[in-house]
Amino acid sequence: MISKLALRAFSAVLLATFTAAFAVPAQAREFRAADNQVADYPTVQAIEHMNRLVRERTNGRHSVRVFHSGQLGEENETIKQTRVGAIDINRINTAPLTQVIPELEALAIPFLFSSIDHLHRVLDGPVGEEILKQLDNYEFVGLTFYDSGARSIYTTKTVRSLADMQGLRIRVQNSRLAEEMVKAMGATPVVISYGQVLTSLATKLVDGAENNWPSYVTTDHFKVAQHYILTEHTMAPELLIMSRKAWDTLDAADQKIFKQAARESSLFMRGQWRAWEERSRKQAMEGGNTIVSNFDRKPFVEAMADLHANAAKDAKLKRLIDMIRAAD
Repeated sequence: MISKLALRAFSAVLLATFTAAFAVPAQAREFRAADNQVADYPTVQAIEHMNRLVRERTNGRHSVRVFHSGQLGEENETIKQTRVGAIDINRINTAPLTQVIPELEALAIPFLFSSIDHLHRVLDGPVGEEILKQLDNYEFVGLTFYDSGARSIYTTKTVRSLADMQGLRIRVQNSRLAEEMVKAMGATPVVISYGQVLTSLATKLVDGAENNWPSYVTTDHFKVAQHYILTEHTMAPELLIMSRKAWDTLDAADQKIFKQAARESSLFMRGQWRAWEERSRKQAMEGGNTIVSNFDRKPFVEAMADLHANAAKDAKLKRLIDMIRAAD
């Protein structure tokens, strides 16, 4: 006679076999992704590339629709919406995300990365994996990093030295670190949303801003702020994050597909980015803009001494900073 224990075990195996045989694939869904850049910008194109991979690898069950040009709001708004699940996927700059995840400040510390190659070694290695994992504590899932190039200062007045920065009003993102950096340069930081920078420059509400080559040109900032000084003060990457609520609607197999597609879109984006940087630089030069590359960079670096020292007081930040420097 079969014991009750053996009968229960047999029933469990039978149920598992039946469930596996007739398992229903995860419900098909279109995931909404936010990006504040224009439609043909490298980050937007990278998410489109991710969408193609996701559609192909899920046999069309899942897709990613990109709402570009800030259609879903400015970055500070989309961070909140992603955290509560109103936005599924978000391409976000490191700086505003530090308001929620302080550890990310390590990526935005001025003059920390020595080159783009150094940045890639960090992001593609264990340090990058650890940083993405940190997002789990904040209702986000870190999918991958996108390049953001090197950010430099551009102004409506000629700037050829740190002394020329004194008293200028410089637009910054909503980031404590960005504000401290500009103050350390002797200028006044002004927090303005990305979409309002062009008007602010044109109306002389601010004297300048700081960003990478493509952003400088695609926004038409280069038409009103015609002096670009190659400080290359930060190389903080962009992050592609997913709402934890959206992530949890995927089964394990689909989660793997989404993460792998995101990683491949990052490599795709790097190729796009290099072409955009070169094209943007050329367009600014052909427009007659003043590109200041031959200047003494050392005073800019030395001006950040207190900022670096203060960051090192935070044990978590210091650990990441040391790991980043070790990867150079």
